[in-house]
Amino acid sequence: MTEKVLKLLAAMGADTSQEELLTPLCQAVQDSLARRLRPGVTAEDCESAFITAAAWMVLAGLRTGDGGEGVTAFTAGDVTIRREGGRETASLLEQAERLMAPYVVDGGFFVQGVRG
Repeated sequence: MTEKVLKLLAAMGADTSQEELLTPLCQAVQDSLARRLRPGVTAEDCESAFITAAAWMVLAGLRTGDGGEGVTAFTAGDVTIRREGGRETASLLEQAERLMAPYVVDGGFFVQGVRG
């Protein structure tokens, strides 16, 4: 299934030239998703959703790690902290969670960013 996730990542515009980095990331995300599947449900049972969710999660991870978001300004007097980006990454993760919702055990806890 990793090859299918890699292929979808390429279609989504991810730089797939670093396969030695992407392959273990894809496998880790797939392992994580597989552990959350409801009893009796396999990755193959929900393959389309599983592959798409895994690709979105890897893409979110890549965007978090590439400096595409984070603190872009910090002021000590009268405290100003500005963060740019991040919404797209959160959106990818939220979409992945919604897509997999029918197939995974509900963890019962979800943290979502709050706009300031």
